[in-house]
Amino acid sequence: MTVIELALLMPVVLATALLIVQVALWFHAREVAEAAAQEGARVARSAPFDSGAWEGAATAKATEIVRTIGPRLLREATATTSEKEPDERFVTVTGSAVQVIPLLPDLAFTITATAGGPVECFRPDNGGEDCE
Repeated sequence: MTVIELALLMPVVLATALLIVQVALWFHAREVAEAAAQEGARVARSAPFDSGAWEGAATAKATEIVRTIGPRLLREATATTSEKEPDERFVTVTGSAVQVIPLLPDLAFTITATAGGPVECFRPDNGGEDCE
């Protein structure tokens, strides 16, 4: 009787343990994506206002952070940049979290993290709002 109970209960225990590990990996991958987006946004925001090379530097920094912290944790990670207003820059990192059970390909955990803000620049004290 004990063997039958164990045979019935063990798949449930194993599935619960794998689910807990999957959720932990998803949370960690989300933290990696957020850290990469924040570092990329820091580079984008500190680049000169009229610089056109900030996009490449920001995506390179975000990609470097993902490759340094968790290259296998956040698969197929891509970094993109955007400007919402002329003086606001954002970096978005998107990727897929690693799967504990690779037998379920439809169960994909896509992670997206965005960070950014206003460009750091000198604003004159004459009431003007444009960066110099």
